[in-house]
Amino acid sequence: MTEEIRIPMKLPHKRRAERTDATASPEQRREPQRALRPGRRPRRRRAKSRSRAVRKARRPLVDFPRRGRRGLRRWTPSWKLASGLLLLFAAGLAGLFAAVYAQVEIPDPHDSASRQGTVYYWADGSRMVSVGDVNRQDVKLSQVPESVQRAVIAAENADFYGDSGVSLAGIGRAAVNIVKGEETQGGSTITQQYVKNTYLSQEQTVQRKIKELFLSLKVSNQRPKTEILEGYLNTSWFGRDAYGVQAAAYAYYGIPAKDLNPSQGALLAAVLKGAESFDPSLGPGNRQRAEDRWRWILDRQVATGSMSAAERAKHTEFPEPKPPVKPTSQAGQTGYLVDIANKYLKSRAGITGKDLAAGGYSIHTTFEKDKVQALAKAVEQVRAERLDPKKRPEDQDVQVGAASIRTGDGAIVAVYGGSDAVEHFTNNADTSGVPAASAFKPFVYAAALEQEPDGGKRPAESAAPDSPTPKPTPTGPATQSAKLHAGLVDSDHAPFVESGKKTGLKKVRDIAVATGLREDSMAKLEPTFSIGTSTPSAVRLAGAYTAFVNQGRATEPHSVTRAERNDVAVGGLDRPKPRRAMSPETAATVGAALRQVSWSTLGPPQDQRNRLPSWAGKTGPNDRMNSAWFIGATPELSTSVAMFRTKPDVPQLLPMQGVGGPDSDRGSAFPPLIWKAYNESAAPAEAPRDHP
Repeated sequence: MTEEIRIPMKLPHKRRAERTDATASPEQRREPQRALRPGRRPRRRRAKSRSRAVRKARRPLVDFPRRGRRGLRRWTPSWKLASGLLLLFAAGLAGLFAAVYAQVEIPDPHDSASRQGTVYYWADGSRMVSVGDVNRQDVKLSQVPESVQRAVIAAENADFYGDSGVSLAGIGRAAVNIVKGEETQGGSTITQQYVKNTYLSQEQTVQRKIKELFLSLKVSNQRPKTEILEGYLNTSWFGRDAYGVQAAAYAYYGIPAKDLNPSQGALLAAVLKGAESFDPSLGPGNRQRAEDRWRWILDRQVATGSMSAAERAKHTEFPEPKPPVKPTSQAGQTGYLVDIANKYLKSRAGITGKDLAAGGYSIHTTFEKDKVQALAKAVEQVRAERLDPKKRPEDQDVQVGAASIRTGDGAIVAVYGGSDAVEHFTNNADTSGVPAASAFKPFVYAAALEQEPDGGKRPAESAAPDSPTPKPTPTGPATQSAKLHAGLVDSDHAPFVESGKKTGLKKVRDIAVATGLREDSMAKLEPTFSIGTSTPSAVRLAGAYTAFVNQGRATEPHSVTRAERNDVAVGGLDRPKPRRAMSPETAATVGAALRQVSWSTLGPPQDQRNRLPSWAGKTGPNDRMNSAWFIGATPELSTSVAMFRTKPDVPQLLPMQGVGGPDSDRGSAFPPLIWKAYNESAAPAEAPRDHP
């Protein structure tokens, strides 16, 4: 048998392994074997898996720009990143919103929102003037008709009672327009507008809009809707210098807000959109826009269910407002009337100047518009006809003060305080400083009669009441009475100086004060006191003369019947009660002389309006004081007129000699003419039946 020869195969890897085995560790020598065992992954794959895990562990939390991407995809965020960032932003914004809302506090209203005008009313209840920085007078929501409330809501914010207080769409639209520099548009809720009017400025900025948003939410959550609506109606601008629905009702229709009807309320709701574009009085274009919006508001109420179709059908005629006037003007006599009313409030109700400056009062006066106009007309007519300051220097610097008081109750119905309250600041009707002269003598006469043992309780004369020549009894105390009677008619001083000494100047002063003259207007108690060195005002002298008509009873002159502030009545304004100043017999005796003064000065009555008997006092040719007076009292009105000359830089009165010409008796001829012209206009057409 031949021997089989075997040639060994070359196993390079085995030989490498064998060569390695010589220097390898046991562990390394076992490694190839492990790698070749069934079920084991090749070593190369294991290394690749490890590197992938390492790369994953090292990947950043925010993969942007995205690794492994090229071009635009590298710079496009993944949907996970985008959604995560959006959620994070929303959460941060919500947290910031909550934090800011929690920190926001509702501030106090700013000054312009709390200031109100004080409104003065004529005796008939019509509005005279509104005084103050802001022409506004707050009213309760209950004083605004529901029809007006519904019109405003329909026009401005139909879902007012159900909304959150803000309109995000409106805020966004306004913010965009502000950024663009364009005009802002509407869209704010009633709550937002109330917040803007009450707590914020009117500037159009993004910051102000953000403040408005948070405050509106806060106010809507903390205040009832009725309070918000009331505040909105009281602070909104309606044009015509009117803030608030009360001022607007007077500005457009001359009535208080409570008397507005649905049609008028719809027009006021229309001008809320912008009076410069919707006040019908400002031009044909405005008129058409106002009518269109007025009609739309009425239709809108039907659409929102706040007005029935049947009610809507009643309002087809456009409610034309009255022509605009400036309600805050105090020109002419108005400023003097306001001054007198304010003085009365301070003296009777304890109201201070600071209180009045804060505003918000409704002051109902006794002033009658027609009589104020008649008195001013009478003064200006006589001045124009009888004085010529361009030709006569003596006619320069002439001033007139006058007051008319209702004889029965002391109500001041008219005054003339000067040519114009905005040019001549001193109120001539209510200023002490002009000597009464012979117009003071009736009080000396009354004091003398009261001093007599019988207190003046005897017939003064035997003639008929309207006789120009009374017949006093010739003996006893009546002798002094006859002298005083004659001295009063003839403007003779001597009997009154003598009577003052005999009676006592203090008693003369006391009876003058009892009739209503102020004690601080009384002169020194010296011999000339009896001939009228005291300086009562025209208001006080007119009031004092009523005692001679009212059987010795005097009533304090008053100018305010009632006043309220925010629906709360002001106390201390009860009508003054008559008081006894002298006996009825004394009043009758002095009154007889005063009626003869009236007869001799004015002449007998010539027409129906001047049938009324009048009691008059006056200055005359023997008076050498720098003043001229006439006071005439009838059963209805007691009116005093004073004329004097003064310059602002001269403390003393200027002389009256030559005023109106040499025959004017130192100007004493003019006050009776003014009184007569006024009385012919203001006196009743017929005499009262209960008076002769």
